[in-house]
Amino acid sequence: MSSKQYILAIDQGTSSTKTLAFDESGNVVAKGTAKLGIRYEHHFVEQSPEEIYSSVLQAVEACRDDMGRQGIRPDQITGVGLTNQRETFLLWDAAGKPLYNAISWQCKRSSAICDRLKEAGKEDLVKEKTGLPIDPYFSATKLIWLVENVPSIAAELARGNVFFGTVDTWILYKLTGGECYMTDHTNASRTMLFNIYELAWDNVLLDELGLRGLNLPEVRPSAYAYARSTFEGAFADPLTICAVVGDSQAAALGAGCFQRGEAKATLGTGSSIMMAVGQDLRYKGQDTVDAIYYSTEKGVVYAAEGIIVSCGATLTWMRDQLALFTEEGALEQLAKGVPANHGVTVIPAFSGMGTPYWKKDAKATITGLTFASDRSHLIRAALESVCFQIKDVITATETEHQLTLSQLHVNGGMSENAFVVQFLANVLNKPVLCSAMPDASALGCARLAAVTLQPASLETRLPQHHVAVQHYHPDEDLEAVQSSYLNWLKLIDRML
Repeated sequence: MSSKQYILAIDQGTSSTKTLAFDESGNVVAKGTAKLGIRYEHHFVEQSPEEIYSSVLQAVEACRDDMGRQGIRPDQITGVGLTNQRETFLLWDAAGKPLYNAISWQCKRSSAICDRLKEAGKEDLVKEKTGLPIDPYFSATKLIWLVENVPSIAAELARGNVFFGTVDTWILYKLTGGECYMTDHTNASRTMLFNIYELAWDNVLLDELGLRGLNLPEVRPSAYAYARSTFEGAFADPLTICAVVGDSQAAALGAGCFQRGEAKATLGTGSSIMMAVGQDLRYKGQDTVDAIYYSTEKGVVYAAEGIIVSCGATLTWMRDQLALFTEEGALEQLAKGVPANHGVTVIPAFSGMGTPYWKKDAKATITGLTFASDRSHLIRAALESVCFQIKDVITATETEHQLTLSQLHVNGGMSENAFVVQFLANVLNKPVLCSAMPDASALGCARLAAVTLQPASLETRLPQHHVAVQHYHPDEDLEAVQSSYLNWLKLIDRML
């Protein structure tokens, strides 16, 4: 009888929930996936609370069944980690009944509220306490919108009957029949209500934002034994949920960013760039976001984060609205098919610009077009814009935190495009590492769970020695790329 042990990692994302089973070497031995719907209407983006929870149960059961087909028993699962979309939040009452749909991180309904708070001089206060700018991306302003626009929620808040939680909190609450009302430092830090320096919900902010009376979850380390659950009977004996962490932080841990100056960029629809800072925030960012990277019983580790709104989304627009290509696999060769962008530049402010500009009302622009320009130049310029935005974030982070990027790890769909990764190495003039592991968030979450189960260095957990990592180094195109980047900076300065 096998004595091998396994960790389940639940990765609750925007469009699906995945559950992966890892062995002690970091091999993925089983996987289950469940799709998740999302509703878009103008600036409103919402999801069903019950569908989110149901997708978790479905993904866990599918992974359990996959393990069973390989002869792996449930009693070989030693623990479960949970990683999730971060700023998305839910509200429910004391009976556990949702008061509204989940409000997605993508939702922009609170733009006018953000303007109002800035005009009232609240931005310095928010930044000083939370490390965050006032922006619709974070939870609090959308919560204010609900209180101001949904009378039933305002009434329940006055009665002290509104329970707030990010997605992790909702899942823990549901899995335990309401017994576990908790979150971790990383998720709490994305709400714009949590003081990341004092590690507590901030009563001054709650007062200033008109949210007094809100029920908030207990905050615990990312690596912590939160609760036990059978997952609605999926397992005969309850499993221990022993890690909770936001997905971008988990992806950085999965990529292996453990040392100060190491950074991760997730190249998806948008992008999160996270650079490890250490246990002390000696400097506070102004244009970048100060973040809690992860935490254990020993304390918190901080990071600096940059948020890019449009990366893969730019290419999706070119495919769906301009019909410039049909298959994403063709993009690499199309971009390589022209020796340069021929002066064409894409400023992808389709939904504003994030770090370090924070211009939510900016509009996208394409410049430098001539009759000689064709679709290859447009596509190349769009791919280059991803790399230029990452360079902007890295430069701001290095300046504000007085550190130097040592190397960048990339993951996400666009990291499979060799043109993008090589161009990124050139514009940064630093090595870029691309792992063959597609589920970095799940791996990072599982590593935290392993630390809870058996305290040890995070770097030694689920080492994945077998997974190939491709290294990209600056090449002979370095000078031309740097020239293109200087042109990008001039255009950004002129337009923003």
